[in-house]
Amino acid sequence: MRTHADIAAAAEAGARYVGFVFFPKSPRNIEMSDAAVLAAQAPIGLCKVALTVNADDAFLDALTAAVPLDMLQLHGSESVERVAEVKARYGLPVMKAIGVAERADLAQLDLYSGVADQILVDTKKPKGSDLPGGNGLTFDWNLLSRRVWRCPWMLAGGLTPQNVAEAIKRTGAQQIDLSSGVESSPGVKDPALIRTFIQAARDA
Repeated sequence: MRTHADIAAAAEAGARYVGFVFFPKSPRNIEMSDAAVLAAQAPIGLCKVALTVNADDAFLDALTAAVPLDMLQLHGSESVERVAEVKARYGLPVMKAIGVAERADLAQLDLYSGVADQILVDTKKPKGSDLPGGNGLTFDWNLLSRRVWRCPWMLAGGLTPQNVAEAIKRTGAQQIDLSSGVESSPGVKDPALIRTFIQAARDA
């Protein structure tokens, strides 16, 4: 989310979470000062999530001091130990993103589900990509069929209003995460697509 209109559209459509991306290489990157204003004015009850990538304590100290957040999403190569450190240091729920491309990657989900409060199951980034997520690519959803973990999880990766029902059917996902699937151009949210997507997910 980068504008008041983004947040209003998501909240009105029934979203439970909104995310702020703190990663300069992303077209969705937002400055802390701007995110602070948006988060402070977000509707009560909407979970405000900060997406970071291999952030150090200095960055997270500044971020949590400036922006009123409800959850931290670690979307880099953070270790299990680092996830535990972040949880202990900041007292916020932590969601760890894990990239999946093949069955062997599922072991990471088992590992991190023992320490994270939630896990985000995303498409593994393509070789050569600078972005750990938000690439608009799906993976084989059948890999997640009938899988359970020790914490709640979200499905991400290339979801759109057209494919979200099939994704839910194949994976059993109860929570969905997306960005590019409701954008008119990289980083620019489309309120109509947000409404259409959330309705499609609920119908599924």
